[in-house]
Amino acid sequence: MNFLQIVVEAFRSMLANRLRTLLTMLGIIIGITSVVLLLAVGDSMKRFIAKELEQLGTNMLFVSPGGDRAQQQRMRNGAQPALTIRDAAALDQLPSLAGAAPVLQGGFNLAVGNENASKTVHGVTPAMFKIRGWKVDKGSAFSDADVRASARMVVIGRKIADQFFYKTDPLGKYIRIENVSFQVVGVLYGEGKQVDGGDLSEYVIVPITAAAANLVKVQFPGNVHYVVAQGKSGGDLKDAIQDISETLRDRHHIKIDQPDDFRIDNLASFAETAQKISAGIALLLGLIGAISLVVGGIGIMNIMLVSVTERTREIGIRMAIGAKPRDVLLQFLTEAVVICLVGGIFGILLASGAAAGITATGKFDVIITLRAVIVACGFSSLVGVFFGFYPARRASKLLPVDCLRYE
Repeated sequence: MNFLQIVVEAFRSMLANRLRTLLTMLGIIIGITSVVLLLAVGDSMKRFIAKELEQLGTNMLFVSPGGDRAQQQRMRNGAQPALTIRDAAALDQLPSLAGAAPVLQGGFNLAVGNENASKTVHGVTPAMFKIRGWKVDKGSAFSDADVRASARMVVIGRKIADQFFYKTDPLGKYIRIENVSFQVVGVLYGEGKQVDGGDLSEYVIVPITAAAANLVKVQFPGNVHYVVAQGKSGGDLKDAIQDISETLRDRHHIKIDQPDDFRIDNLASFAETAQKISAGIALLLGLIGAISLVVGGIGIMNIMLVSVTERTREIGIRMAIGAKPRDVLLQFLTEAVVICLVGGIFGILLASGAAAGITATGKFDVIITLRAVIVACGFSSLVGVFFGFYPARRASKLLPVDCLRYE
């Protein structure tokens, strides 16, 4: 028998026992659906994390004051106690950085008329808009001259504008922040979570000098809560971190045997860790799906063994009229592979429908990739060969005389 005849006979046998074939195929369908869908969910999760981190900016460095005993000792000795605006200005001049900007922030009450809410207010310099990629949709950001003048100006997010100035133009209007009036000069474009956990559309941004003079109380004049630095495009962040560390240690008069009184957080390392975690979760999801596929393969082996027993006389007749053991082996093996492949096709279709349903919710995009389909089809074929080989080999070892005698 040639290969085409073997495939035709395999389909005839499957159609002759539709219920048995369907039950055998069911385990494979569930297994393939699980593999394809879980691989797609894993890939989609990795893309989602990568997209979110890309929006935050993976070349960002966040420098914040430390809290160790060495810092407290230096404060008692009159040394530099924390990060300052001048520290940020020094970092801004480093060749390994595209820029650096200080931040003062705190939670304050906002009010316009009878409407009020508690929000986090960020005191920054104009450089922060470039570093963080903030864009102004309406109006404009404040300038360096406004910072020098401690101008009481504010740039607000879209949700803040909608809340306090519903259906009216907020530009030129005033918001009271802790009973201090700030004029709205701009509305930020976009929304979404930022690295500090806040939503861009709910940001309230004022000149850092205005924040220090009217809102945020710090222990020493010129102190800031943290500094945001951006590494140069294509540059090595390790060099930037080293430059920041050397500059601040020199400015803070830290001796060689003393620890840093600041901390540098690298967003790129967070991104790398997040990618490793998401890759591990994706692999785990794939393995869970593979387990269900193996269970389906065991079902195939059991059903095929039953099929060999039921078709003993058929095997004997085929071998009596000239079929070789190799032909019988290939026929049963082909049946197992065909069942897995057909079940795989139905599983892929079912997984695609489930992915489309999840995507339609608008909360998470699940895309069936070609890689997931190829992996599923290849794995289903391997399952068919692996679990179908023993029943097929058992059938090929039967003797025609014993088969014809079997009732």
